[in-house]
Amino acid sequence: MGMIDRIASMAGFERRSDASPLDPSWQALAPMTGYYSGLSARAAENLSTVLACTGAIATALAYVPARVYAHVDNDRVEKQGHPLGKLIRYGFNPSMTWCDGIEHLVADTLLTGNGLLEIERNGNGQCSALYYHPWGMVTVQELASGRLAYDVSNGKGVSRRLLEGEVIHLRDRTNDGKIGISRLSRSADTVAGVDLANRHAAQFLANGANPSGVLESASQLSPEQTKNLREQFDERFSGAHNAGRALILGGGLSWKPAQISPEDAELLETRRFGVEEIARLFQVPPPIIGDYTHNTFTNSETAGRWFATFCLAPWARKIEAEFSRSLFPIGSPYELELDLSGFLRGDPETRWNAHKIALETNVLDADEVRQVEGWNPRKQVAA
Repeated sequence: MGMIDRIASMAGFERRSDASPLDPSWQALAPMTGYYSGLSARAAENLSTVLACTGAIATALAYVPARVYAHVDNDRVEKQGHPLGKLIRYGFNPSMTWCDGIEHLVADTLLTGNGLLEIERNGNGQCSALYYHPWGMVTVQELASGRLAYDVSNGKGVSRRLLEGEVIHLRDRTNDGKIGISRLSRSADTVAGVDLANRHAAQFLANGANPSGVLESASQLSPEQTKNLREQFDERFSGAHNAGRALILGGGLSWKPAQISPEDAELLETRRFGVEEIARLFQVPPPIIGDYTHNTFTNSETAGRWFATFCLAPWARKIEAEFSRSLFPIGSPYELELDLSGFLRGDPETRWNAHKIALETNVLDADEVRQVEGWNPRKQVAA
């Protein structure tokens, strides 16, 4: 070890090559993309409920207004000129908008338990751009300092190392405080059951969209005759494209359908329950993802507020906290806020009645009410 390395080690500085020999399993743990053997997190999006839940949460958080505030003399002042404020307005980088970047980050975290953004800084150390890296292209090493290093691959066999101070790492709940574990992985048996039910339904449709039956013959068939009969029958009458085709039999053959239906097999009910199971994992009310089985005009509005309060708000707070930790110095007066007020406003009549009470009790003035509604202050007319 050279003099510079010894001084850096004593001072506690990290080096990109300073991988800890104590825990080589980190590299294997990093991707965390599978929720059970043989199916990746991306493949899980073939389950429509997983795709719908992921899309509902990620797109909702991507489109809500994001603002940077500074605490000045007990007031909060919006700072549009802050470097992060410029990224919110003009985009993560020249090829990705703020909305697209947040949507990718949140969707990756929901599916794999982790989402990663690389921070690009200018000569003054200020954040000048953010770059999204799919978690499946990232492996993690623990440094001797106990902090993490991220090896990011470009998919062409070339990788480079990023240190903790160079990334924003959004994670779902962890087992160790470092690497997030996806909800699909934590509830692998539940998701596997839904997947198997879908596979069964797909096979059911591929085999004719009707329960199978039995061909009966008045005489004994040879093995060769049985084989030919099965092949001819499958070719002409099996598959969804042959459903409803007229069946003409000869040679003493008769068709006896099996006395079972999809309802009897509880296939439809199983798949319906699977939607509720996956929605429960992501804490998304079923009406939000298009399941109106138990929906009414009354509870649809309640579902929207429930979605904002118990699903979006915790994720918004995670994003705010991680961005603040990664981009703002300790003790900084700045903070990021994702404004969920649009989800929580309720119906117009209730909202404006609340404004009326606030005005009458002098809790708010007219301009403050206009600000809550997203309007500019009323212009003063000169006398």
